[in-house]
Amino acid sequence: MNARKLYPKLLTNVQNVRFADFCKVVEAFGYRLDRIRGSHHIYEHRAAPRPLNIQNCRGEAKPYQIRQFLRDVEQFQLTLKD
Repeated sequence: MNARKLYPKLLTNVQNVRFADFCKVVEAFGYRLDRIRGSHHIYEHRAAPRPLNIQNCRGEAKPYQIRQFLRDVEQFQLTLKD
């Protein structure tokens, strides 16, 4: 599924989101994977002063990490790239 379709779904429901789908959305907003440390995927964005740390939990993204991402998108006024 493409990131433009996934993002509105994240805004309404942060439960049961596939980790791979969440990574697509994160990268579509301009984040780049900086490193992987164990189960932690650390993403960085040049417009965001803090890194985004997400984890794969049995194939799904953790809801609180999705909420952190959504907060950062709003706070730093990040836009979806094509």
